[in-house]
Amino acid sequence: MNEEVSIADPQERLQDFLKSDKYRQRISQMAITGSTSLVMDFEDLLEADSALAESVIEKPDEYLEHTNRAALAQLQIEDPEYAERVAEIGVKVQFRGLPETIPLRTLGSDHIGKLVMVDGIVVRATPSRPMVTEAAFKCKGCGNISRIVQTSPFLRAPVKCSDPGCGRTGPFDFIEEESTFIDSQEIRIQELPEDLPPGQLPRWINIKLVGRDLVDIARPGDHVSIVGVVRAEAPTLPRVGKLRVFMLHLDANFIDITSKEPEAVLISPEEERQILELAKDPWVHRKVIRSIAPSIYGYEHVKESIMYQLFGGVPKHLPDITIRGDMNVLLIGDPGTAKSQLLQYVARIAPRGLYTSGRGTTAAGLTAAVLREREGGMSLEAGALVLADKGVACIDEIDKMRPEDRVAIHEAMEQHTVSVAKGGIVATLNARTAILAAANPALGRYEPYRTVAENIALPVTILSRFDLIFVLRDVPEKELDTRMSEHILDLHKTGTVPVEPPIPPDLLRKYISYARNMKPVLTEEALQRLRDFYLTMRSASETEGTPIAITPRQLESLVRLAEARARVAFRKEILAEDAEAAISIMKKSLEEVGIDVSSHKIDIDIIMTGKPKSVRDKLSVILGAIVEMERETGMVEKSALLEKLETEYEITGPEAEALVRRLQSEGTIYSPREGYLKKT
Repeated sequence: MNEEVSIADPQERLQDFLKSDKYRQRISQMAITGSTSLVMDFEDLLEADSALAESVIEKPDEYLEHTNRAALAQLQIEDPEYAERVAEIGVKVQFRGLPETIPLRTLGSDHIGKLVMVDGIVVRATPSRPMVTEAAFKCKGCGNISRIVQTSPFLRAPVKCSDPGCGRTGPFDFIEEESTFIDSQEIRIQELPEDLPPGQLPRWINIKLVGRDLVDIARPGDHVSIVGVVRAEAPTLPRVGKLRVFMLHLDANFIDITSKEPEAVLISPEEERQILELAKDPWVHRKVIRSIAPSIYGYEHVKESIMYQLFGGVPKHLPDITIRGDMNVLLIGDPGTAKSQLLQYVARIAPRGLYTSGRGTTAAGLTAAVLREREGGMSLEAGALVLADKGVACIDEIDKMRPEDRVAIHEAMEQHTVSVAKGGIVATLNARTAILAAANPALGRYEPYRTVAENIALPVTILSRFDLIFVLRDVPEKELDTRMSEHILDLHKTGTVPVEPPIPPDLLRKYISYARNMKPVLTEEALQRLRDFYLTMRSASETEGTPIAITPRQLESLVRLAEARARVAFRKEILAEDAEAAISIMKKSLEEVGIDVSSHKIDIDIIMTGKPKSVRDKLSVILGAIVEMERETGMVEKSALLEKLETEYEITGPEAEALVRRLQSEGTIYSPREGYLKKT
């Protein structure tokens, strides 16, 4: 008999559960913070009363009411004064962490009316708007006020006046001051990019948020975990009525933002042991490099730079500026040098990776789009760089992107934010993303005797924002070609990886996300090495006429590289060897791209301004000669100019021709008539 009574009143059982110390403390804190919601961990309820927990999931509408009433009753015991103040609004219980997460793919008709938990990334959010919960209407005849609780999406007026003496059927005026409102907002979440089966479109679901504890918590780009009740609603067509196919949405009960912590990948104690064991290995760097894209042959230095990029440096947040910790790497390569394969691999292994290709990518798709909603008004939808926040965005064929779209990534590369000002929405979203980009040389193959800026069709503004730039050249070389062909044919013959990676991909991903919590600091020796290298490279440029070899941007890159290398070995401080490794890979990158072809010195201006110093000097000499001759003759005869350049400045025919053509194409000089030149 006793059992039946206990089952009959769930509210009492819930109140008994709330009498535990943990929840009594939480309830008494509600008055201090002035909140009307109580967060309840579902696991606790499951432990205390599993039958009750089961009922909450199966019949949330009925049982959430019971829980709210039980919480209010308990609040009356703990703090009767505060309970009286909030009695009208009531207390809302929010459940955190259900036992299982339902993937958005499998959400369907079986879940309608049940309490579920879903994970996803917020892709758009509407502004918060007040919604009426209880509307007050005034009868125009007798002035009597009737209140009607609103549940449907449309405002419902009373059928007839509630005063028995009047009983009219209208008209009624809606009275704002007497009605009760509550904040509401709608967001849309989409499947996480890493959970997406290949070749599938990401699924999404709209989520209705009601109440100030839920509104404006999540922004586009946030990873969220949402507990809510699944609802089905039939869309209405004008003049036809409701459709037979319903749309699913979620009435949220609790939102948990998971992306605020550093990339939290679940790691079991066994895996943690393996990870710490790996970090002790003195050859751990070699192991990680060998585990990156093992099916691609060679490219040790490129894989090393990808390793640094995956582990990343430490971002510094100063009161006035923020210095990014992530590195950007650019690969320029001849066709068939496995660039896209490397990018695809990195997107898979990074704790949060996205792959996109240049031609099909727009500025709005990369940063953020502002969309017009059905109800009017604008909403924000996050793009690829925002979705890859704290991860790696791989952009293939970056040279094929339209210039107006490519401009969008400037800010993300340096400032790590995406700013939008469109249609009345002015917002700045986080895009703390490392960018790994690949480009093909403009002429199809890389021409070693032309500068990088001439070799690839990318603006200098973007080139200078890459920490490391590598050129993958396809040069015939007997010994290398033999090994390469054996590697590729072996791959096809066996259909397995020819070299087993020392660290399996799954463990590597966890290793990376574990290491990203480290914050290594520079030791005195490492600082000394970096400073010496920087000053040596700078002092070489002090003497007149030699090119500038390095800028403060590269010095920051060196620090990031050294931090990343220390992170790989789980070290708290950056040793001299980390600084040495950073310097050697930076030198390799500078030698490949920053060499002035004519003087064979490293010249950073090639990356920063697109022209090496030697060419700039020659161009200014030619301009000077033109200005001088203009004073005498008004118009400069081309043949006379070329003669003067050869005799006085030793700039010979073909080179002088090319430089004059360059000045003409840049619009610095023009030809008023055939064979004559003039400065613009």
